[in-house]
Parts: sequence; structure tokens; C-alpha cells
Amino acid sequence: MRFEPVAQDPRAATSTVPPLLPNGRHHHPEPAPPAPAPQHQPQNQQRRRIDFALVRELRRELSERLTHWQRGRDYTPGEEDLERTRLAAEVVAAYADAVRRAGTPLHAADERALLDQVTAELVGLGRLQSLLIDESIEEVHILGCDQVRITRHGGGVDWGDPIADSDEEMVEILQAAARRAGSTERSLSTSKPTLDLQLPDGSRLAAVFLVSHRPYAVIRRHNTLDVTLDELAGARADLDEMIDPLVRDFLRAAMRAGLNIMVAGLAGAGKTTVIRALMNEIPADEPYVLLEESRELLPARRQLKHRAVMSFESREGHGERGFDGRPAGEVTIADLIPVSLRMGVLRIIVGEVRSREIVPMLQAMTTSRGSMCTIHARTPGGVSERIIELALSHGREMTVDQARRMAGNALDLIVYVTVEDETAIGGRKHRFISHIEEVIGVSEHNRIATTTVFGPGADGRAVPRHLPERVRDQLMRIGYDARMLTRYIEAGVGAWRRPRHTQLQKRGAM
Repeated sequence: MRFEPVAQDPRAATSTVPPLLPNGRHHHPEPAPPAPAPQHQPQNQQRRRIDFALVRELRRELSERLTHWQRGRDYTPGEEDLERTRLAAEVVAAYADAVRRAGTPLHAADERALLDQVTAELVGLGRLQSLLIDESIEEVHILGCDQVRITRHGGGVDWGDPIADSDEEMVEILQAAARRAGSTERSLSTSKPTLDLQLPDGSRLAAVFLVSHRPYAVIRRHNTLDVTLDELAGARADLDEMIDPLVRDFLRAAMRAGLNIMVAGLAGAGKTTVIRALMNEIPADEPYVLLEESRELLPARRQLKHRAVMSFESREGHGERGFDGRPAGEVTIADLIPVSLRMGVLRIIVGEVRSREIVPMLQAMTTSRGSMCTIHARTPGGVSERIIELALSHGREMTVDQARRMAGNALDLIVYVTVEDETAIGGRKHRFISHIEEVIGVSEHNRIATTTVFGPGADGRAVPRHLPERVRDQLMRIGYDARMLTRYIEAGVGAWRRPRHTQLQKRGAM
């Protein structure tokens, strides 16, 4: 195979792989002075820059070979993946041999990076792949093809290389990712200008175009796909100490007792991390139903442990709307909850309630044990109002009083996860549980009545405040005696293992 020279787009990143010219020599541009490495990323971990014009040339060759292999053949998706991997290695190795024969050996790391990018281009992720394999990245905002804002763990922010040569190519990448996403159909089109899906590595991608000035996308990395309560309590060095042993033992007992739990907080606070840790307390052989807009709560390795889980995913509608005003083929979380109740399980877990599905979720909780969900709320005190707000979107038949009674009867605990972002003043994001509220019903003033079992201590993190009332007997039946919290309540302290250091504390000490 011969590789012809490829025109270099002026916007494309400069490659560490020298392109072959027709005379067999390599083009070596004048070296630019090396850019200093960001402080948050060591020099030896700098991302290798790829010549994407060369990548497209190799991708075309790979695509032709794969098409030839597919022609007239019956094959499974697994066999196709294996053949794609083999052919990609073959194509890149042929290019590396050609470069080597021309007198400039290709570094093994460059060859590996080139192979990864060629494969990514073919399967539809393109240059997004380089963002997914960088474990230092927490969140990416893509504001058009050439504006890539990267937030790293620890609070560092920098700007990355373009993910495409044009906005049109960026949309094509997103559309290809949508076509390959999960078991339910996703799309990004003129009739569906928004997209929400899980990427192959477990990251969450949201995108929008046409209704925005340029196409925009946000990728939120989930680096804690499998986590336990022990790890949240400080047993894992790379995680924030989100709970102390007292909170850990209380939540563990709550799961064993089959209490219904709502995990609340702002976006990015760590609600998904907390609910993953709670799910790890479910016995391995217990069947339960998991409902999500796009699958992200159940990593593959946990599904091996929880073999009896039934994971459902909502489906977007397409085409004309029916008599009920809904797109044809649409299946929502609200539609799936009644189905879940017929599956013979005690627990139903909803990844996030964000609309009218909260009503069937609360109804399901009144007839189930150990069910859970997450909800967005700005403050702990605002959770009840957020519940009412979402319940009223269910329909005209729902009233405020009815929503309060429903929540008071269905919920046992509300766990609030706080995030304090100090990145703007040189710090980092602090995530921790600050409140655990026991729901004890509806008060005489028709309000959702709660008891603060754990509330903020001196540094904002949860410490014991009051003994539980309504769920005390349920906890005692599984061997947990909440009276052990009494001495901590009297002292006004918790059992946090590490002190919490913040930028505000440092500034106050100056």
C-alpha cells in the first residue's frame, strides 16, 4: 500500500508523525519552541499531537478493507469489532513500515496514538476519543468545533485542540455517536436538535445544534463507575471523603432496612456517585429494576455482580405526534414505572426524576421497599418544593396538597449532597453529604414534615443531630440501634477522618 501526501489543513494539529512526500523523504518543518506544560499535568504526560489529515487517509484505507471483508459474509458485532481491530493494526503498521523504510522510524508511542485515532475515526468518535482516554479530565465544554474548554480534576482549566475541522464535521461526529449509542435509538437531526446519551466509556454527553448559534456539546466524565460506601468514607485515596463512618453505617442500615431514599443536590454535586455506592449495598442475588434516561448507573463489572438487575432505558420518539401529542415510539420513565411494578421486585431505582415521572415514582415507593431516585435541588430546604413543582407537571388533576401527601407517605429519607466550588479562588470542588432528613409525614399545616438526623457541623459536613423517629423500629429490626448516635449529638461532632481544608480557611488565617 502506498500513502500519498496529504494536504495539511491550517487548523489541524501539527503531527509528531512526519508525512511521507512523493520523493520518499519526510517533511520536517522548522521546530517550534516547546510550550510549557500546564502545572496540573506533568511534561511526560502531555498529549501527543496527531496529523488528522493523515488519520483521515488511513481511515479511508481501513474502511475500504473492512467493507471488502464484510461483503457477502455473515458476522456478529463481536466478529466485526475483532476484524476492525486487526485491520486497523495492519493499516497503521503498513504506514509505519513505509516511514521506517524512508529513513525516519516512527516512535512506538506515536504509532499507538495514531492507531487509536484511526480506529476512533472509523467508529464515529473521531477526535473526541482523545478526550475520553485522558483520565485527568472531569468535564469538557465544546463550543463549536474549535473551542474546547477542559476542566480537570482538582480544578485546573485549559483549552484543547479542535475536535473537528468545521462545525458541520462536529455535528457528523455527534450524529455518528448517537447512532451507536446503547440499545435504544438516539438521534441528532433537524427534528431532534438535542441529544443526551452515554458514551462507550461511561461518560455522559449532551449536545444541541440548530437552536444555538453554533453546535454545543458537554461531556461529563464519570471516574467513579464502581464505588462503595466504605470508599466514600475515606477508604479510597482518589475520592473526596463524602461521608464519615457514622453516616456510612446509617446509610448501610437504611439500605438493609429497605428504606425509600431520595438523593438530592445540584448538578455535579455527586448524586450519581452516592446512589452508585448505595446500590452496591443491594444483595448480589436480589432482583431490582433500574430506570434511566441513558444508562450510566450500572457499569459492566457491577452487572456481573448484580446478575438479577433489570435495566430499562427510556426511548426517544420520532416522526409524527399521535393523538396524545407525543412523538411516535416514545417511551418515557413514567411509562416504564408501571411496567416495573409488574416485574416482581421490591426496589425500583430511577437515575433521575426531572419531570412528571415523579408522580408514578412516588406512587411506586408507597408499594415498594428500598426504592431510590435522584433529584436536582438548590438547597436542602428546597427539595420539598422541587418535588411539588415536578408533581404539578404531571397533569391538571394533581394539586399541591396531594403532592405533599404523596411525598410524605412515600419517602423515608432525603440525602442532600453539597458541592462547594472554590476553583475561582485557586481551590477545588468539595463534595460531601451535608444533610440526611427523615420524612415523617405531613404536618398539621399540610407541609412535608422532616427530622434532621444528620445536619451540617462546623465545617458544613454532616454530623448527628437527632435520633430518627418514624424509621427507628425498621432500623432496629436489622440490628442497627440509632441510640449509639446520642453521645455524638450531645457533643455536636461527627467522626470524619480527615479535616476539611478550604481556600476560605487559608485566606481567613492570613
